[in-house]
Amino acid sequence: MPDMSAIANPQQRQFNPYTDNGGTILAVAGADFTVIAGDTRQSEGYSIQTRYASKVFRLTDRAVLAVNGFAADGNMFVKKVKQRLEWYRHNHAKDMPLRSIARLIQTMLYAQRFFPYYVYNILGGIEEDGTGAVYSFDPVGSYEREACRAAGAAQSLVQPFLDNQIYFKNQTAAQGFSHPTHLPLSDVLSIVIDSFTSATERHIEVGDGLEMYIVLAKGRTLPETVTSLLPEEIPSAGDGERIFVLKRDLKKD
Repeated sequence: MPDMSAIANPQQRQFNPYTDNGGTILAVAGADFTVIAGDTRQSEGYSIQTRYASKVFRLTDRAVLAVNGFAADGNMFVKKVKQRLEWYRHNHAKDMPLRSIARLIQTMLYAQRFFPYYVYNILGGIEEDGTGAVYSFDPVGSYEREACRAAGAAQSLVQPFLDNQIYFKNQTAAQGFSHPTHLPLSDVLSIVIDSFTSATERHIEVGDGLEMYIVLAKGRTLPETVTSLLPEEIPSAGDGERIFVLKRDLKKD
């Protein structure tokens, strides 16, 4: 006789390979620079796994990638992107251009579309013409170039603020004046710090520390208002673009 209790009381078992580890990332492009930033809290539910988990990674002297979502997938994806860029460097004796890195990331994500990396990526850096650029991606590879983009747990809090301060949405310029196309670096850094400070106050998955990567176009220098913040320069292979890192503490509660 079959065991009728199993039919009367069916059980369901599931396996979910993904989890969301919180945190927030953003990037803002300027006329000759790009700022890419992320907090350092890694959590799951109400538990903080670590207070220092970097979400922003240098790829080349002109490209920085921010990843957010499932931390294990993010770390593996960054590792694979760096591997592909190293192969390109060995084959062509130069770094891959930023727009080509964006297409590479799109191809890698789309190739995994049936079992995707649960990661939202934001690529920032300097294009070949010396302008700042930001590319945002969804987990299966759809991407676009933008002036600014936020992703992660506090995206719904940060993106409207960026729309207002960077795109000047819902703002009317004074008579005889127009909104600037690009903001200066010091203003962008202030906006980024304010974004994460306010997000930390309102979201439990954001906090602990803030890492801001500044990618400068070739021949450009940091203004005095930024050098006073004591950014750390990452050594580069040539005399082209330069990358600086600014770190700040956020609330730890």
